[in-house]
Amino acid sequence: MLPLLEAYLERLEALHSDMRQALAGLPLAALDWLPGVDMSSLAVLATHVAGSERYWVGEVAGGDPAHRDRATEFRIYGLNEVELIARLDATLAHSRMVLEKLTLPELELRRQAGDRGEVTVAWALFHNLQHVGTHPGQMQLTRQLWEQQLIERTES
Repeated sequence: MLPLLEAYLERLEALHSDMRQALAGLPLAALDWLPGVDMSSLAVLATHVAGSERYWVGEVAGGDPAHRDRATEFRIYGLNEVELIARLDATLAHSRMVLEKLTLPELELRRQAGDRGEVTVAWALFHNLQHVGTHPGQMQLTRQLWEQQLIERTES
């Protein structure tokens, strides 16, 4: 694997680890809990990250159709910790496979990316890393809010 993509994968793996930790040990009620109006549950965030990464790395960069239904990602309900982590792990494994095959010249190739038009493979990869990077903190905060509201309910 190219050294650049090894570094990319290392960063992606660290973000996935942070997301797995945010999901770890939580009951279904916590995973489906909405912290507020127009906010997402932990299950939605994990599912959305998996869908988005599979699209940007797998389909746009790797040329392997994801058959993504983005809207469905935001309606996920009832998936437990094991199922959510399995989705994230499967996506990371697929991303690893794509990254292992990419060559330096391929990073400059232009690919169709839906309503964004044509982007380079490199752009798709960096966009994915930027996007995935926003969600672990959001998931950690959602978990903290869940835990805090439990404390407040038991104290009142």
